[in-house]
Amino acid sequence: MMQDDQKERVGKAAAELVRKDMTIGLGTGSTAAFFIKALAEKSLNPRCVATSEATAALATSLGLDVVGLENVKKVDLTVDGVDEVDSDLNAIKGGGGALMREKIVASISEMVVYIGDSSKLKTKLGAFPLPIEVSPFASPAIQRKILDLGATAEIRLNGEMPFVSDEGHWIIDAAFNEIEDPYELDVLLNMTPGIVAHGLFIDLIDKMMIARADSIEELVQN
Repeated sequence: MMQDDQKERVGKAAAELVRKDMTIGLGTGSTAAFFIKALAEKSLNPRCVATSEATAALATSLGLDVVGLENVKKVDLTVDGVDEVDSDLNAIKGGGGALMREKIVASISEMVVYIGDSSKLKTKLGAFPLPIEVSPFASPAIQRKILDLGATAEIRLNGEMPFVSDEGHWIIDAAFNEIEDPYELDVLLNMTPGIVAHGLFIDLIDKMMIARADSIEELVQN
């Protein structure tokens, strides 16, 4: 598939940024998996911090050294995928349900590089439903708040039961279609009790690497 080919190429390109003995944040999802596999093929001896249990299992199975945050003060480089990204390098993440850990690891990283195929770059964010990680107790109130903001609000399911994140929370997928002001929405969601994390990643990305049909485009934070 063309999309998988683009993901593989950009994953390998991102692996070229890694230097020996770095501490690396490993993202979650299909695009990040290509980076992890490319990283494992190099003899660089990185320490790795995983953003999900699934990522930790994949990295460990490939022979990478995965440690917890108690063993690192900072992360040299984090590489992760996105669900959407705009030209200001703001993104929506969390389609894989790991948004809280992804945001924590990004926040302690010296450099954050996100990768994706050419379908991820959007003029405005919002076509991809915004994942919002919530306390189960608070979920009815937060759903009502999201509806008041003009979006639909669906609790993510795993079969017939709510999907439960690695941190033990539920996820509400909020479909805005277009987010006119991601900065304002970021502040509003951060101020809402019961929301423990949300998938708007604002001013966190240093570089975005986008796989085109025959090249890798790099967008850098100004």
